Amino acid sequence: MMSKAVRIFWRIFFFGVAVLLVFIVMINFNLFGKLPSLKELENPSIILASEVYADDGTLMGKYYTERGNRSNVEYKDISPNVVNALVATEDERFYEHSGIDGWAVLRAIVKLGRDGGGSTITQQLAKNMLEQGSKNIWRRGIEKLKEWIIAVKLERNFTKQEILALYLNTVPFSENVFGIRNASRTFFGKEPDRLSVDEAAVLVGMVNAPTLYNPRRNPRLSIERRNTVISRMEKNDFINLQEAVSYKSKPIDLSNFKKINENNGLAPYFRDVIRDELKKWCKAHKNPATGDPYNLYEDGLRIFTTINPRMQTYAEEAVAKHLPVLQKVLSAQNSIRKGTVWAEHKNVLEGYMRKSDRWENMKDDGYSDADIKKAFNQPVQMKIFAWNSKREKDTVMTPLDSIKYSRDMLETAFMAMDPITGAVKAWVGGIDFKTYKYDHVNINTKRQVGSSIKPFLYSLAIEDAGFGPETQVQNTAQYFPGSGMVPAKGLCQGDGAMVSMASALAYSLNCASAYIIKQVGPQRFADFIKQMNIPTKIEPYPSIALGTCELSLYEMMWGYTMFSAGGFDSKPYYISRIEDKNGNVLERFDSEKERKEVLSQTTAYTMCRMMQGAADFGTAAGVRGRLGIAEMGAKTGTTNDNSDAWFFGYTPQLLAGVWIGCDDRFIRLEGGLGYGGRAALPIWEYFFQKALADKTLGLDRQIKFVQPENMKPEDMYGNYINTIDKTPPPGAEGADIGNGDAGEYMDTSTQRVPIDSRLTPDEEKILKEAVKDNNKKKDEQAIKQDMSAPVPPDAKKEKQGLLKKIFGGKDKKNGN
Repeated sequence: MMSKAVRIFWRIFFFGVAVLLVFIVMINFNLFGKLPSLKELENPSIILASEVYADDGTLMGKYYTERGNRSNVEYKDISPNVVNALVATEDERFYEHSGIDGWAVLRAIVKLGRDGGGSTITQQLAKNMLEQGSKNIWRRGIEKLKEWIIAVKLERNFTKQEILALYLNTVPFSENVFGIRNASRTFFGKEPDRLSVDEAAVLVGMVNAPTLYNPRRNPRLSIERRNTVISRMEKNDFINLQEAVSYKSKPIDLSNFKKINENNGLAPYFRDVIRDELKKWCKAHKNPATGDPYNLYEDGLRIFTTINPRMQTYAEEAVAKHLPVLQKVLSAQNSIRKGTVWAEHKNVLEGYMRKSDRWENMKDDGYSDADIKKAFNQPVQMKIFAWNSKREKDTVMTPLDSIKYSRDMLETAFMAMDPITGAVKAWVGGIDFKTYKYDHVNINTKRQVGSSIKPFLYSLAIEDAGFGPETQVQNTAQYFPGSGMVPAKGLCQGDGAMVSMASALAYSLNCASAYIIKQVGPQRFADFIKQMNIPTKIEPYPSIALGTCELSLYEMMWGYTMFSAGGFDSKPYYISRIEDKNGNVLERFDSEKERKEVLSQTTAYTMCRMMQGAADFGTAAGVRGRLGIAEMGAKTGTTNDNSDAWFFGYTPQLLAGVWIGCDDRFIRLEGGLGYGGRAALPIWEYFFQKALADKTLGLDRQIKFVQPENMKPEDMYGNYINTIDKTPPPGAEGADIGNGDAGEYMDTSTQRVPIDSRLTPDEEKILKEAVKDNNKKKDEQAIKQDMSAPVPPDAKKEKQGLLKKIFGGKDKKNGN
């Protein structure tokens, strides 16, 4: 017969079991909070980052919330080493239980958790899915029962492999990284299927205490924890003793550590620009799983772009090689070095000061304007942008001087695209996204385009007025009722001489362009730009012939596609498709629907051939020969006072454009280095050098523009009268062009990024010559080369050759 004590024990035991069962039933009926349904368990709502991919599948970056920096991976794409390490460390009987391990629970109760907890991997997955972890002991008890229920349901509806994959996709690691794929990429720079035993042990060792066992922050503890995981793998026969000893002796190699954030990765400016477009897309499309609009930061979308990683790298390298050279020249100018440019713009400087975070914070703290201004003149330690490998340096500087320093930086924009399909291949929106977030490529960033607009005008003249390369045009200022003389008095050196239209375009003669727009009409030219699908409205002023209007690099590239594409313009597009987290295609994109014929094929071909003049003898002299390209078109652009420098160049396969300038237009390069052919061309040329040399890109130096079948040589060339000497006429845009090659104004050393403390010999030469010339002749120069009109030397005695060299064919006059 049982004693009274035993009876009491069993009564308490069965009462406890009954209470537990009642609690479980109540929890299962959602009396303590809603549990996921079976459908929700089969399609778990895990917050996932949306990922951006290049055209070859390279991961460029992500959009995510603090909790959502994770990427899904299937079980087959996880290394067995990770799975073995996880099972050996967290749940030895994982393949034997059905979600709850009774022995583990009993051990945890008897030993009070000294030998580990009682939670299985399936229970830990349930905890992650329910986002539980209360510190209150009673509430945590309820949560534990919920996890048991969900664990059993998971085991009934998922295979062991699926549970492991789900767990590894949800588990948090340090560095705000979630999921095994992100952890593998971040700490070891590889996909999770390539992880070795020791690497897998490091990551699995972080699961229970991510921050404590972070190998970057606590390397000693991380190694100890890794070795513990390796020991458990050996204990469970996943590896032998000899292998365990070998793996334990290895250091943790973090040489490939790289955490992807908005400031790094491929094409950060580009990713930031398309973020807003993707948000609009999400708002307009509903997620069938939730019925709500897609969430860019949580729904795990996969965005595939047209960006080519190799071209993008070459573009970023080109900027990094040339901009430091120009920046040294700009910084050495008297106006910058002595600060006179800011003395002339005190109101602008004060405006920047008042808009700064420092000013606003001090204002919120109750400081007066006088006290704040005083603080802005007190030197403090700070990090500033620098053209070195880290793109920053430590220095001591007053906050006011730091504003000047920041605004004195030359900025740039670069874009490359397929002119036929419209696919954007490279996009560089500035010099450093970490410091300067403003993108200079997108459609909303507009600058004066200068002479780079002239090919549009010349195309219209050929199309509407029947002009051709040999058509003679007046190279003199023109009078327009209501507008006066264009160009303005003193900005045109023409004396009424006639020049061929090919000569005028090659040397960017402004007075000739004024004559041409007078023939076609400013309103017609403005309408033609609209006809080209360029969104910005252009007012029909006569001066638009000289590029006084403002357009974005994106729009200019859009316009230039019509030359290579046989008269069709192709809107630049950069997203090819969007998929959901499971790989289902939600939408595809291309520019085919928006292609529009704006020129005849004959006119487009004529312009391609005529624009080669700039690349051979004109404002970009010699670039075609240096690159060894059979045929190309090119155009430079320089605005008044060198505030903006442009260069566009294209082959039948690839179009690229460059802009250079400062965000404050009163800060500019003085003298020859400010021309489009010297400031912008080197970036374009370096990019094309690298792209043409890369056989994987499939670019052909010898490919030629397609000549229309119905186009006869005599219809193209005519009996031309005026051709041009290869010597640039004085006053043409970039009059000093043709006197050297890219090596004279670009760093040609093998080092990828010039270090700011050292000048290359080429840089030293440029710096000395430019500073001497700029500081000595500043008051003597008009610095308006792009807004002036030169006259070719002795028009009646010009040598034959330019049109023949560009178009080919026989010289009817000489019979050659």
